[in-house]
Amino acid sequence: MDGHQGLYFPAKPSKLAIDANIGHLKVMIDLPIQDVYRFCPRCGSASSKIGAVPFRCPSCDYTQFFGPVGAVGGLVVNDSDELLLVRRAKNPGLGKWGLPGGFVDHNESIEDALKREVHEETALDVISFDYLASFPNIYRYKGVAIPVIDLFYVCRVATPYQIELDRTELESYHWCRPGQSELNDMAFESNRKAVVAWLDPP
Repeated sequence: MDGHQGLYFPAKPSKLAIDANIGHLKVMIDLPIQDVYRFCPRCGSASSKIGAVPFRCPSCDYTQFFGPVGAVGGLVVNDSDELLLVRRAKNPGLGKWGLPGGFVDHNESIEDALKREVHEETALDVISFDYLASFPNIYRYKGVAIPVIDLFYVCRVATPYQIELDRTELESYHWCRPGQSELNDMAFESNRKAVVAWLDPP
Protein backbone atom coordinates (compact mmCIF):
# COMPACT_ATOMS: atom_id res chain seq x y z
CA MET A 1 0.00 0.00 0.00
CA ASP A 2 3.00 2.28 0.19
CA GLY A 3 3.86 4.38 -2.81
CA HIS A 4 0.40 5.41 -4.07
CA GLN A 5 0.70 9.12 -4.66
CA GLY A 6 -1.67 11.19 -2.55
CA LEU A 7 -2.80 8.47 -0.15
CA TYR A 8 -0.30 8.70 2.67
CA PHE A 9 0.89 12.26 2.92
CA PRO A 10 2.19 12.99 6.44
CA ALA A 11 -0.63 13.13 8.94
CA LYS A 12 -0.26 14.12 12.55
CA PRO A 13 -1.10 11.05 14.66
CA SER A 14 -1.34 11.31 18.40
CA LYS A 15 1.97 10.36 20.01
CA LEU A 16 3.11 9.58 23.51
CA ALA A 17 6.79 10.41 23.91
CA ILE A 18 8.70 9.30 26.99
CA ASP A 19 12.23 10.51 27.69
CA ALA A 20 14.31 8.18 29.84
CA ASN A 21 17.97 7.59 30.58
CA ILE A 22 17.82 4.39 28.53
CA GLY A 23 16.59 6.16 25.43
CA HIS A 24 13.68 7.92 23.77
CA LEU A 25 10.44 5.94 23.33
CA LYS A 26 7.68 6.98 20.98
CA VAL A 27 4.34 5.19 20.83
CA MET A 28 2.23 5.97 17.77
CA ILE A 29 -1.51 5.39 17.61
CA ASP A 30 -2.73 3.74 14.40
CA LEU A 31 -4.90 6.07 12.34
CA PRO A 32 -8.06 4.94 10.51
CA ILE A 33 -7.32 4.93 6.79
CA GLN A 34 -9.81 7.75 6.14
CA ASP A 35 -7.73 10.02 8.41
CA VAL A 36 -4.62 9.70 6.23
CA TYR A 37 -6.42 10.76 3.04
CA ARG A 38 -5.19 14.36 3.21
CA PHE A 39 -4.91 14.82 -0.55
CA CYS A 40 -6.84 13.50 -3.52
CA PRO A 41 -4.98 10.57 -5.13
CA ARG A 42 -6.25 11.60 -8.57
CA CYS A 43 -5.69 15.36 -8.76
CA GLY A 44 -3.67 16.10 -5.62
CA SER A 45 -6.07 18.67 -4.14
CA ALA A 46 -6.11 19.02 -0.36
CA SER A 47 -8.99 17.38 1.47
CA SER A 48 -11.55 19.74 2.91
CA LYS A 49 -12.94 17.15 5.37
CA ILE A 50 -10.18 14.89 6.69
CA GLY A 51 -11.66 11.72 8.17
CA ALA A 52 -14.94 11.89 6.28
CA VAL A 53 -16.44 8.65 4.92
CA PRO A 54 -16.61 8.61 1.98
CA PHE A 55 -13.72 10.83 0.91
CA ARG A 56 -14.89 13.26 -1.78
CA CYS A 57 -12.43 15.49 -3.58
CA PRO A 58 -13.64 19.10 -3.62
CA SER A 59 -11.93 19.70 -6.98
CA CYS A 60 -12.44 16.65 -9.22
CA ASP A 61 -15.19 14.80 -7.26
CA TYR A 62 -13.10 11.61 -6.95
CA THR A 63 -14.80 9.47 -4.30
CA GLN A 64 -13.34 6.75 -2.07
CA PHE A 65 -15.72 4.73 0.13
CA PHE A 66 -13.04 2.88 2.16
CA GLY A 67 -14.73 -0.48 1.73
CA PRO A 68 -13.05 -3.41 3.49
CA VAL A 69 -10.18 -5.30 1.85
CA GLY A 70 -10.93 -8.97 1.15
CA ALA A 71 -8.96 -11.67 3.00
CA VAL A 72 -9.24 -15.43 3.43
CA GLY A 73 -8.52 -17.83 6.27
CA GLY A 74 -8.19 -21.61 6.03
CA LEU A 75 -9.29 -23.85 8.88
CA VAL A 76 -7.20 -26.82 7.79
CA VAL A 77 -8.47 -30.03 9.41
CA ASN A 78 -6.67 -33.40 9.45
CA ASP A 79 -8.07 -36.94 9.54
CA SER A 80 -8.14 -36.82 13.36
CA ASP A 81 -10.39 -33.76 13.22
CA GLU A 82 -7.62 -31.54 14.56
CA LEU A 83 -7.15 -27.96 13.45
CA LEU A 84 -3.90 -26.51 12.12
CA LEU A 85 -2.83 -23.39 14.04
CA VAL A 86 0.22 -21.41 12.95
CA ARG A 87 2.29 -19.05 15.10
CA ARG A 88 3.01 -15.72 13.47
CA ALA A 89 6.62 -14.63 12.93
CA LYS A 90 5.85 -10.96 12.24
CA ASN A 91 3.55 -8.15 13.23
CA PRO A 92 0.70 -7.66 13.49
CA GLY A 93 0.25 -10.47 16.01
CA LEU A 94 3.91 -11.49 16.35
CA GLY A 95 4.19 -14.69 18.39
CA LYS A 96 0.45 -15.34 18.49
CA TRP A 97 -1.64 -18.09 16.93
CA GLY A 98 -3.42 -17.65 13.63
CA LEU A 99 -4.82 -19.50 10.65
CA PRO A 100 -3.17 -19.90 7.24
CA GLY A 101 -4.47 -17.12 5.04
CA GLY A 102 -4.01 -13.62 3.77
CA PHE A 103 -5.22 -10.93 1.42
CA VAL A 104 -6.93 -11.57 -1.89
CA ASP A 105 -4.76 -10.36 -4.77
CA HIS A 106 -5.90 -8.03 -7.53
CA ASN A 107 -8.06 -9.90 -10.09
CA GLU A 108 -7.97 -13.07 -7.96
CA SER A 109 -11.01 -15.06 -6.84
CA ILE A 110 -11.67 -15.88 -3.20
CA GLU A 111 -11.25 -19.58 -3.97
CA ASP A 112 -7.92 -19.13 -5.71
CA ALA A 113 -6.69 -16.85 -2.92
CA LEU A 114 -7.54 -19.50 -0.32
CA LYS A 115 -5.62 -22.24 -2.14
CA ARG A 116 -2.67 -19.94 -2.84
CA GLU A 117 -2.34 -18.60 0.70
CA VAL A 118 -2.56 -22.04 2.35
CA HIS A 119 0.06 -23.40 -0.05
CA GLU A 120 2.39 -20.40 0.24
CA GLU A 121 2.38 -20.49 4.04
CA THR A 122 2.36 -24.25 4.68
CA ALA A 123 3.13 -26.04 1.35
CA LEU A 124 -0.17 -27.93 1.78
CA ASP A 125 -2.50 -28.35 -1.21
CA VAL A 126 -6.19 -27.69 -0.58
CA ILE A 127 -8.34 -30.35 -2.26
CA SER A 128 -11.76 -29.34 -0.87
CA PHE A 129 -13.23 -26.55 1.21
CA ASP A 130 -16.54 -25.42 2.68
CA TYR A 131 -17.55 -21.92 3.64
CA LEU A 132 -17.75 -21.39 7.40
CA ALA A 133 -18.30 -17.71 8.20
CA SER A 134 -17.07 -14.17 7.67
CA PHE A 135 -16.04 -11.59 10.26
CA PRO A 136 -14.85 -7.98 10.05
CA ASN A 137 -11.28 -7.27 11.07
CA ILE A 138 -8.91 -4.33 11.42
CA TYR A 139 -5.41 -4.78 10.00
CA ARG A 140 -2.94 -2.42 11.65
CA TYR A 141 0.09 -1.81 9.46
CA LYS A 142 2.76 0.90 9.69
CA GLY A 143 0.54 3.31 11.59
CA VAL A 144 -2.61 2.83 9.50
CA ALA A 145 -5.72 0.86 10.53
CA ILE A 146 -7.29 -0.78 7.46
CA PRO A 147 -10.79 -2.36 7.50
CA VAL A 148 -10.80 -5.97 6.31
CA ILE A 149 -13.49 -8.60 5.74
CA ASP A 150 -12.16 -12.09 6.53
CA LEU A 151 -13.83 -15.07 4.86
CA PHE A 152 -13.17 -18.43 6.50
CA TYR A 153 -13.31 -21.91 4.97
CA VAL A 154 -12.92 -25.38 6.45
CA CYS A 155 -10.27 -27.05 4.29
CA ARG A 156 -9.14 -30.58 3.59
CA VAL A 157 -5.65 -30.96 2.17
CA ALA A 158 -3.73 -33.64 0.30
CA THR A 159 -1.91 -36.25 2.36
CA PRO A 160 0.65 -36.89 3.67
CA TYR A 161 0.69 -33.70 5.73
CA GLN A 162 4.18 -32.47 4.88
CA ILE A 163 4.17 -28.96 6.24
CA GLU A 164 6.90 -26.53 5.20
CA LEU A 165 6.30 -23.15 6.77
CA ASP A 166 7.07 -19.85 5.12
CA ARG A 167 9.58 -18.70 7.74
CA THR A 168 9.16 -15.07 6.77
CA GLU A 169 5.54 -15.31 7.92
CA LEU A 170 5.33 -18.15 10.45
CA GLU A 171 7.58 -19.65 13.14
CA SER A 172 5.77 -22.88 14.16
CA TYR A 173 2.57 -24.90 13.83
CA HIS A 174 0.34 -27.00 16.03
CA TRP A 175 -2.35 -29.61 15.27
CA CYS A 176 -4.95 -29.50 18.06
CA ARG A 177 -8.51 -29.18 19.23
CA PRO A 178 -8.10 -25.56 20.35
CA GLY A 179 -8.82 -24.84 24.00
CA GLN A 180 -9.01 -21.65 25.99
CA SER A 181 -5.23 -21.21 26.06
CA GLU A 182 -5.08 -21.11 22.24
CA LEU A 183 -8.23 -19.00 21.92
CA ASN A 184 -6.82 -16.44 24.35
CA ASP A 185 -3.61 -16.20 22.32
CA MET A 186 -5.01 -15.59 18.83
CA ALA A 187 -3.49 -12.80 16.73
CA PHE A 188 -6.84 -11.59 15.37
CA GLU A 189 -10.30 -11.54 16.91
CA SER A 190 -11.80 -12.65 13.59
CA ASN A 191 -9.60 -15.78 13.66
CA ARG A 192 -10.71 -16.53 17.21
CA LYS A 193 -14.37 -16.20 16.23
CA ALA A 194 -13.85 -18.52 13.26
CA VAL A 195 -12.24 -21.19 15.44
CA VAL A 196 -15.10 -20.92 17.94
CA ALA A 197 -17.62 -21.27 15.09
CA TRP A 198 -15.82 -24.41 13.91
CA LEU A 199 -15.69 -25.90 17.40
CA ASP A 200 -19.35 -25.19 18.10
CA PRO A 201 -21.32 -25.18 14.83
CA PRO A 202 -24.96 -24.02 14.92
